Amino acid sequence: MTSIVDSSVIIQTSAESAPSTPSWFGEIVLLVSSLRKQGVLTKISEQVRFARKRFGRYETIDFLAILFGYAISGERTLEAFYERLQPFAVPFMAMFERDQLPARSTLSRFLAALTEAPVEALRTLFLDDLLSRPLSDDSNETQTGGLVDREGNPWMVFDIDGTREAARQRALPQSEDLPPAFRRLDDVCAPGYRGRKRGQVVRLVE
Repeated sequence: MTSIVDSSVIIQTSAESAPSTPSWFGEIVLLVSSLRKQGVLTKISEQVRFARKRFGRYETIDFLAILFGYAISGERTLEAFYERLQPFAVPFMAMFERDQLPARSTLSRFLAALTEAPVEALRTLFLDDLLSRPLSDDSNETQTGGLVDREGNPWMVFDIDGTREAARQRALPQSEDLPPAFRRLDDVCAPGYRGRKRGQVVRLVE
């Protein structure tokens, strides 16, 4: 057995558990940096208000921080997001200039009690921010977003809701010699429209 020793390389190991930084943490850092640079975080703190005694020391921005992170992370459930975030809760909240991560139960109470007014205030804030920075200098030009690949070909980008999925239903045979027809998806579906056919049903993806 031959070994090569290089005095410039030192390898240290430890049995102590050290959680790895989530892969999506860097994306959140970029998002928060952009929101802070554009002054969006300050506007949220000043213009979006929803005060409730049961929330204690928390502000609306505390809960929005969690929702921003959860949306970017791509984690399947909020519980999974909390588990990955927990070791890095302090630096995560520090990016939003906050010092404590609300518990999941506190977030649930916040969402259950949320009224339309703060939601509308947040929607208006983001819309105003979007319109304040047009894609071109020509105010009369229709603003259309998209991507350009390496060959210079433009591509249109569509936002698809990943939490909803169309359930295709074929016509069921009905006759006197057959038992009553039923669909196995009836319990998990509701009327909806996904752009394919009117009257179709939509299945919620858990």
